[in-house]
Amino acid sequence: MGRILAAFVAVAMLAACNGARDLDEAPVALGDFNLVHNVAVAPKAVKGPLSREVSKEVLAKALADATEERFGRYEGTRNYHFGMSVEGYVLAQPGIPLVLAPKSILIINFTLWDDAKNEKLTPEPHQITVFESFDQGPVVGSGYTKSAEEQLKNLSQNAAKQIENFLVKKNSEEGWFNGAPAAEQLEESAVPAAEVTQ
Repeated sequence: MGRILAAFVAVAMLAACNGARDLDEAPVALGDFNLVHNVAVAPKAVKGPLSREVSKEVLAKALADATEERFGRYEGTRNYHFGMSVEGYVLAQPGIPLVLAPKSILIINFTLWDDAKNEKLTPEPHQITVFESFDQGPVVGSGYTKSAEEQLKNLSQNAAKQIENFLVKKNSEEGWFNGAPAAEQLEESAVPAAEVTQ
C-alpha cells in the first residue's frame, strides 16, 4: 500500500493523451489474437489522497468495459485471457484554480493467459499507471468539469490503450501472438535462402 501511495504523490500532476481517440480507426496489428475472458477486479484498490469515492464494483466494471471496447475489435483464432486488478486510484476533486489542478490516476496490475499453451505469459503482473487525458487545459482540473464516472471512463480507456501498447511491444519482441519471436522468424526464413546459394 505504501508503494501505491508513493506513486500517487510522485505523479499526481502528470497527464496523458486520450486513450480513446483511435477507437474509430482500424485496430493496430496484434497478430492472431482473440480476447475470450476479460476479468477485472478491485478488492485491494487503494483510494489516493483527496480522491472522490467510487465503489470497487464500479472500478472493475469501468476497466472491463474499456478493455472490451478496445480488444473486442480483434478477431484472431488464438484465444487469450486478461486478468486485471485495480491497485489504486485518484478521481480528482475540484482544486484551487491557478494554484492546484489535481489530476486523476489509475494503477492496475495486468496478466495475460495463453489458452492454447495453457500458460501465463506474464509470470509477474505487469503494472500500468495512467493519468487522465490532458484536455481540460493547464489551469482547471477535471474535478470541475467531469463527473467521477466520466473521469473513471477516461482513465480506463487510457489503461486499455496502454495494455495494447504493451502487447504490441511484446508481440514484436517475443512473438506472443505470432508463434515465434520476430528475430527467430527472420532467422528461420533466412535458412532456405542460404541453402539455395550454396
